[in-house]
Amino acid sequence: MSLEWRGAAVAPDDEMPSPEAWEPVSVPGRPEQFAGAEAVAYETTFSDPRDESDAHALLVLNGTYAHTRVWCNGDLLTSHDAYFEPLRIRLPESEEYRVVVECRTPEDRFGGLHATDQLPPERCVPGIWWNASIETRPDPCVSELSVQPQVSEEDVSDATVEVSATVLTEEPLDDRITLSLRPEGDVRGGGMMDRARVSTSDERTTVAYTMDVRDPSLWWPHDRGAQSRYVLRAKLGDDEHSVTTGLRTVSYDDGLRVNGEAVPVRGVTLLDPTVEDVARAVDANANLVRIRAQGTPPEVARACDDHGVLLWQDLPLSGPGSFDRERGIALATRLDTTYAQHPSFAAVGVHDEPVSPYADGLGSGFLDRLRVRWRAWRAGYDSTDAKSVAGSVDAVPTFPVVGPPGIGPDAATLYPGWQYADTADLPWFCSTFGVGDVVAGFGAGALGRPDPGDSPGFDRACHDRHVDGGLDASQAYQASVVREVAESLRRRATPLMIVDSLRDVGDAGMGLLTTDGTEKTAFSVLADCYEPTQVILSDPAPGERDIVVIHDRPEKANLTVEWDCNGDREQAEHTVGPFARVTVDTLTLSAGDDVTLAATDGQTVVKNEYRISE
Repeated sequence: MSLEWRGAAVAPDDEMPSPEAWEPVSVPGRPEQFAGAEAVAYETTFSDPRDESDAHALLVLNGTYAHTRVWCNGDLLTSHDAYFEPLRIRLPESEEYRVVVECRTPEDRFGGLHATDQLPPERCVPGIWWNASIETRPDPCVSELSVQPQVSEEDVSDATVEVSATVLTEEPLDDRITLSLRPEGDVRGGGMMDRARVSTSDERTTVAYTMDVRDPSLWWPHDRGAQSRYVLRAKLGDDEHSVTTGLRTVSYDDGLRVNGEAVPVRGVTLLDPTVEDVARAVDANANLVRIRAQGTPPEVARACDDHGVLLWQDLPLSGPGSFDRERGIALATRLDTTYAQHPSFAAVGVHDEPVSPYADGLGSGFLDRLRVRWRAWRAGYDSTDAKSVAGSVDAVPTFPVVGPPGIGPDAATLYPGWQYADTADLPWFCSTFGVGDVVAGFGAGALGRPDPGDSPGFDRACHDRHVDGGLDASQAYQASVVREVAESLRRRATPLMIVDSLRDVGDAGMGLLTTDGTEKTAFSVLADCYEPTQVILSDPAPGERDIVVIHDRPEKANLTVEWDCNGDREQAEHTVGPFARVTVDTLTLSAGDDVTLAATDGQTVVKNEYRISE
């Protein structure tokens, strides 16, 4: 059932909102006319939607940012404070309904990126962002259904699905729910069916049940295998409810492991996640998206499942400042439960960028390096609370602190060549500050159009320090930074690396795509850098430089490698082992040389071109 909504900016007080005037708005959505408001109220009216076969009417809201209260016919029905968690409300008996939903800006530290200046105000309007609908159901019915797959790390053939079903009933009930689990699509075999007892005199009860899975078909990232899924259906009387899930294990031990196998991660950050962005990530040869400091819309999480893209889900917590540990634990637990049904769900980050940037504008000289050390020491961060919050997540690996080197982050963000120093200083940063295996952000900004003005998330001062020129020069510089850092991290065999970011949220930014999805120069550069098998120079600078084949696949490859330096072409055959780094030859390079490298296994060709500069 579709609804017509009206909205108004209101004062955030304890009473039900009663504005002087309402205006038509689109829901779900983020009405731009309310940008900057602390609280926005939404109103809809409708007649009883049930027919003679229905007993229950449910209001379904998803993405109610950030603190929400819901009234029906003047009575407060519920409040909600975790917008990533679906909200399903049973409506009282009535012939006519007037529903008022009030959404407020965060009342605590957990507004995430939407509580910072990293996103434009029109993307942060308090509202019902993802879904608003009315459902009608018979009696009794399964009003909510959630699943959590469990696969043994020791034996992936040992799999179960933990089922939780919420039952609504008007009369005392003694019955059984029929649960069926079958492979999605045209797949033969593997189906299971069980029955779980429901015996209650309450109007609402929850049934928990564990289903064994015979001969499980596992879900894999797109560059490693198929994206097998299962559909679980719960049938009670005349009512049926279903949910789609997948089976896999995910762990972290000196690298991410899926179904017990190492998966080198090449990721992108999403600042304003859409379904289209997931497909674009695949086009960039990425196998993971990090949803930075915000909830993931349900359709985006499903797209990750569909496309075989791993999902790094942050808690909505970003920027300097302390936070309520117990509130963080509660939110992390609910986040874990909300996304556990998605086989793409692979990691949780807790506190994003917990200290202010401390090295902006510093160069590469001896004194600048001393300043970096001093500032990093002063910017220390106590990770005790973040680690406590991370400990409440059971389903996937966690990274309590995501931030700059020097504060002991579990996942480092590195911006040499943009915020500070030069890309050639990356090894120094990694060794000096003990940067570990996880780099959760690297890159540089660039213009998306010739005269962008002020754009969220874009540091114009950083840009002007490095770029003397317009749009083309800006994008060329971004591409050079992305390439040099990505290649350096791959040479270092960094098992998990994420570029910041995939797409801009304004007319300029860190994105490799403009806000409408148009490619900047750096997009194709990253796609080349992220090829699982690639051939690169050890350093694109004058001197003796190695030609290096990087092979991030679990099976060996027989490759033909070719290199061309100023028209002088050579070729060699090489067998490269699983997850190997092989030096093919050494070139003596001078400034101005043009170098082209290529490799093929007979089916796929990868290529890299370099112009050697001083």
